[in-house]
Amino acid sequence: MRHGESAGNVARDAADIAGIARIDIAARDVDVTLSSLGSEQSEALGFWFGQLTPDTRPNVLISSPYKRAMQTAEIIDGHLSLSSPSAPLIMDERLREKEFGILDRLTRKGIEELHPDQAEFRRLLGKFYHRPPAGESWCDVILRLRSALDTISLHYANERVLIVAHQVVVLCMRYIIENLSEADILRIDAEGDVANCGVTEYEFDSDSGPTGQMVLRRYNFVAPLLEAGAQVTANKDANVAAR
Repeated sequence: MRHGESAGNVARDAADIAGIARIDIAARDVDVTLSSLGSEQSEALGFWFGQLTPDTRPNVLISSPYKRAMQTAEIIDGHLSLSSPSAPLIMDERLREKEFGILDRLTRKGIEELHPDQAEFRRLLGKFYHRPPAGESWCDVILRLRSALDTISLHYANERVLIVAHQVVVLCMRYIIENLSEADILRIDAEGDVANCGVTEYEFDSDSGPTGQMVLRRYNFVAPLLEAGAQVTANKDANVAAR
């Protein structure tokens, strides 16, 4: 799932409306917190998870180390009680947001004005392969996520694992798990942003394929937010102009 709405989402929207090049947020991306709405969304989803039957609700919770993801995970954990002082919430840096390097905190207008060469490289290479200086391409994110999934498979086989992360991570996980092509994942991305606190769910199906496989059951699932009366948002993060 993606984290709840963050202060970066709000700042990015303000920059787009104002038509300015730079997004006004002082904290490091790793330290950007949830907005009040993001906390409300996380509470709504946590309540929904908590109402699931014991054999269907998550029993392992893993989060990106970024503050907005950790806050989301902590709120959800308040409804699931999976962590404790002796067994703290599991954090994995491989689930972090895509790194944008010199393009961090720039709107699309800002990239075109301040780094026109990078705007052109991205146009020529495509967003899947373009790596900004000091940043990552989608392929770089996929490489670390393959490693993270191997670790999860090794340590949490047969468990119901909930991962709290970021929009690009959700999309790249789909690419890996469903064995998609570049064209496939870019088409999914173009159809719309991943909603804040939107859930993507896979279930192992032993009848799929020769040895069974993970099958997509839900994507961008936001019904728990709607049921709780929480506003649904799919806002871009403060550093996501070049996503």
